[in-house]
Amino acid sequence: MLVAAEASGDERGAGLARALKAKLGDRVRLVGVGGAQMAAEGILSPFDISELSILGLVEGLVAWRRVVRRAEETAALAVRETPDVAVLIDSWGFTLRAALRLRRDRPGMPLVKYVAPQVWASRPGRARTLARAFDLLLTIHRFDAPAFEAHGLKTVFVGDATLNLNFSQADPMRLRTRLGLGDAPVLLIAPGSRPSEIKRVLPPFAEAARILKAERPELQVIIPAASTVADAVKAHAARWPFKVHVVEGEADKLDAMRAAMIALACSGTVTTQLAVAGCPMVVGYRLAPLTHAILKRLIRTPWVTLFNVAAKDFVAPELIQDDCNGRALAREVALRLDDQTRRRDQISRQTAALTLMGKAERHPDEVAADAVLGLLTDPT
Repeated sequence: MLVAAEASGDERGAGLARALKAKLGDRVRLVGVGGAQMAAEGILSPFDISELSILGLVEGLVAWRRVVRRAEETAALAVRETPDVAVLIDSWGFTLRAALRLRRDRPGMPLVKYVAPQVWASRPGRARTLARAFDLLLTIHRFDAPAFEAHGLKTVFVGDATLNLNFSQADPMRLRTRLGLGDAPVLLIAPGSRPSEIKRVLPPFAEAARILKAERPELQVIIPAASTVADAVKAHAARWPFKVHVVEGEADKLDAMRAAMIALACSGTVTTQLAVAGCPMVVGYRLAPLTHAILKRLIRTPWVTLFNVAAKDFVAPELIQDDCNGRALAREVALRLDDQTRRRDQISRQTAALTLMGKAERHPDEVAADAVLGLLTDPT
């Protein structure tokens, strides 16, 4: 059983599903909760995961009843399908609640957590909570293990599949030709994969794009939309005072990342993807005011972007909360649009930071599959 509640988790779940099928063939049956990518691997979700794409303390409280209901449905699915093992991917709030219900309804079934909560950044007590709820942790960062092993949780570093993102088939000219862009400069906007991000982050991104477009009429704007928020992104972009190219699907996303001169990116997995693509970026993020006020007291690092954390520097500028406004975002993007040397320097520093993040020797999907199967054969 594979369980994911967000677009990035859906991507990891699909990769793990492919690796398990490659190893076991028709000897494995997959069930669970996920999005479009996991559905393509045969995992049909009992509900739409877009309603679980929640970030923030206030948002979590508002959605609490819905999250509990979906956690109960996840446990009910496990009771019906009787899986041998369950892998719960990222999404701390939902997967913890689902794990507790799986423990209650399927006692003895091994539970695996894939992607650790960022206890190095805030709320270190979650390490103890995770150790009590799960039998195995698969982590994407080498530096995660000590915090969880200290509480007796077996931890396996599998690596971040995003660092292995394959751009060999990406063709920026294919996308340029189809969209009629010619050789115009391209701004890629990545507004996030959660409804709350579209609500809070896309408006200042849109204002930044309007300012940049007014000063540079030749600039083309592409938004690769995650399946969880595609309809909302299209509806929002339809109101912009200039043409916006909203694209969907993995191939178009990778083509767009290669085609872009610069990106305006919501903090998250997409920032690592853009860095792997060799695209410089400006990072922006907004939370509900109360959530931000609380998290400011809890977060122990000045950076939110993973490659910035690895580099211990603002390799890509981060404009958070009130700083994430159209004029400030446009100013940072313009500095890079107009200065090729600045863009090249940032690309070089982003690439160096990716090296610090640690690329696994084997593909993370394969390592994760081996670890899950190993838990079944040797639970110790």
